[in-house]
Amino acid sequence: MTKADGPVVIAAGGTGGHFFPAEALADALVARGYRVALMTDARAGRRTSGVFATADQFVLPGAGVAGRGPVRALKGGLALLRGARQARTIMAKIRPSAVVGFGGYPSVPPLLGARLLPASVRPAIVLHEGNAVLGKANAFLARFADGIGTSFATVAGLPAGARVRLTGMPVRPAIAAMAGEGYEPPGEPPDGLIRLLVWGGSLGARVFSDVVPEALSLLPLEIRERVTVTQQVRAEDLERVRTAYAAYGIASRLEPFFSDVASLMREAHLVIGRAGGSSVAELEVAGRPSVLVPLPVAASDEQTANARALEGVGAAWLMRQDTFTPDALSALLAMMLTDTGVLTAAADAAAELARPDAAERLADLVEANLPGGGLRGAASGAYSGAPSGAGNGSGTGPGEDRPATSSSSFPFIDSSTPEEARP
Repeated sequence: MTKADGPVVIAAGGTGGHFFPAEALADALVARGYRVALMTDARAGRRTSGVFATADQFVLPGAGVAGRGPVRALKGGLALLRGARQARTIMAKIRPSAVVGFGGYPSVPPLLGARLLPASVRPAIVLHEGNAVLGKANAFLARFADGIGTSFATVAGLPAGARVRLTGMPVRPAIAAMAGEGYEPPGEPPDGLIRLLVWGGSLGARVFSDVVPEALSLLPLEIRERVTVTQQVRAEDLERVRTAYAAYGIASRLEPFFSDVASLMREAHLVIGRAGGSSVAELEVAGRPSVLVPLPVAASDEQTANARALEGVGAAWLMRQDTFTPDALSALLAMMLTDTGVLTAAADAAAELARPDAAERLADLVEANLPGGGLRGAASGAYSGAPSGAGNGSGTGPGEDRPATSSSSFPFIDSSTPEEARP
């Protein structure tokens, strides 16, 4: 077996924000004739559906380190080292051609284990960064990477000399299918409905349950009567939020989890939510205006950087959580919903940022780093079909595989606390 014959190992775990792009990349690679294998953490566990269901799967030990006390940090670090040793042993047997990491602590054991292999059998190491700030796990692993794919044109914290390529963030197929569909603003008063979609984290952020109903109650009656809300709400808050909307006479659909995200996005005139990398990418591909409230305890404040990237081109409105009050939100919504042309302009700006073929672009990056350029061979051209320039603020022109010029001094592990455990 040569290095090019082995599977591509996908290293991803935690919540959907890391798993959606990992599955999209795996689908693209399988379609090109590659075998894939999954290395993940106990929280994500074995996958029983989708592309990984029939692939080799390995659940490795590991835990976050950042933001923990010294004892828990030490235990987490030891677990990661155990996971790296286990990953190295597995990869010495399966001889992968590449290992692709999607950030967060679950990616550390597989990629570190790959790095510890002898050079003669060491696979290509590729990272994907989904945020506008390099995550702490990726900041540690980037020094070993043969290539880094980014979701944003500008990413803070890239180490000097890193080979960076702007690929975009792979999104779920149903969302990718929305690319180019366009946006229709709310209908004309007095009868045109205004459909709001409110989401946050894997089970809904409590701050939206606290703020959004009251903010909508403060809208002028002629606007409020037209509003319908679809909102992700924690199970323990459902009755409270449902009662509030009923009292204000606002039609609502409330659930802890929505499986039909694409159809909800398609119907939405405005989205209110967090600014995680996957969420932002879906807003761009769907071409939807948004109010983004970054998670205030994110390890590197990457969600604020993500939101600023959209706000900077007029695609979204950034509200920090400490200023996300009913009065402030109501004033912003009243402005948007009185002159819906601003929503259309924001939707168009979001769509301009979309990269619905991000999974293919990331697959190109992986393939270009395989021996001989992968199954399609070097003659197909490195990074064939790749997008123009990657961003690190260095000013390199479009179309290049650009080395990063900024350096990173981040500690090396993301805490990756799930949203449902946060305020």
